[in-house]
Amino acid sequence: MMYTYEEITDIIENSRRFGRQPGVEVSGIMLEKLGMPQKGLPFIHVAGTNGKGSVCAFLNSVFIKAGLKSGCFTSPHLVDFGERITVNGKMIERSAVTRIGNELLDRDWGAEPAMFDYCLMMAVLYFREMQCDIAIIETGLGGRLDSTNALGTPVLSIITRIGYDHMAVLGNTLTRIAAEKAGILKPGVKAVFAPQEPEVLEVLIQAQRACNPVSEKNEHCSCGCILVKPEDIRRAKSMQPGLPGTYQYENAAAAMLAAEECFQMNVPALSRGETEAAAAIRDGISSAYWPGRMELLSEHPFFLVDGAHNTNGVLALRESLKEMYGGEKFHFIMGVMADKDYEQMVEPLLSCALDFVTVTPEGSRALQAETLAAYIRRQKITAESIALAGVKRLLAERADKNEKTVAFGSLYFIGELKKLW
Repeated sequence: MMYTYEEITDIIENSRRFGRQPGVEVSGIMLEKLGMPQKGLPFIHVAGTNGKGSVCAFLNSVFIKAGLKSGCFTSPHLVDFGERITVNGKMIERSAVTRIGNELLDRDWGAEPAMFDYCLMMAVLYFREMQCDIAIIETGLGGRLDSTNALGTPVLSIITRIGYDHMAVLGNTLTRIAAEKAGILKPGVKAVFAPQEPEVLEVLIQAQRACNPVSEKNEHCSCGCILVKPEDIRRAKSMQPGLPGTYQYENAAAAMLAAEECFQMNVPALSRGETEAAAAIRDGISSAYWPGRMELLSEHPFFLVDGAHNTNGVLALRESLKEMYGGEKFHFIMGVMADKDYEQMVEPLLSCALDFVTVTPEGSRALQAETLAAYIRRQKITAESIALAGVKRLLAERADKNEKTVAFGSLYFIGELKKLW
């Protein structure tokens, strides 16, 4: 039976979110049955809590400016399924989703793929078809047991800032979460680490050293750790990153260091001269685009959306708003999943909030809007819960006022708002 594009995306998106087996095992089985299509495809592996998608966007932009054919696999999508799989910034064609999707759904895998496993297989097969020079692969959850860890050895690993997220799966301390993310580190592969809490950095460096021990032959080895330092952030900031927000400076710096490393590699497709590499990095950083992150959807009425969906993300959002708009106060619209630490997400914004409106995002994991509004009211701030469809009416009522509305929370919620807009 042949499925249509709509049927395929519906089946994949409604597959189990987590399989009974770890993703790394299921995707490993699928890759083997497909004949290891990832062989010969250089890829960069990106893990972390906050900033993964932004780092991927910066790197992708740099590689495109360098004339490479760059595949990029990220999640979740905001509006269109094809956002997950792009080549040179262009979404996978619907015909390719239909063709590859039918091939994947028609097979008996001897395992039960989750949604993410299907998406990853589709990405790898498409990148091979398109003869990509390089692929940027973002982990879904964690690292050690993540489906993407079945791909084997990357040319470079990147770990962005680590914070509290998915604690039920990854552990309830930063060091446990860091140990899971460090599962992407591999022998003989250098790693770029974004700025981290001291205890997190210690875990990451120890994990990298365990993969790449200092030997007599290699006694000067720094174990391949490339740390994002304050001077790197200043250098990236001077390139005027295309993604707004103060937190993007460190993401731009991580991508900058990763690109510099790639362009010096002994991989013919990636190698670039110093002048050419510097120009590609500067142009790529300044022209990067990543929807749903500090994205201004409308100036009149002012409506900005940001996918801040955990405490670190909200702290970064607050600092960015402060830098961009001074001491102004904002109307906040918030929609999150029930497994998030929503109390810790609300607290940093209380001092700059005019009021809150809460919305229940789609999906069984969503936090009910009234539960969230009731909590906010207990913090002595006005809050009301409304349906998603009411957001447009709300903004229309504010059109004549010189006030700013900022929506934040789950990326699925931000995607719903963008569709509505």
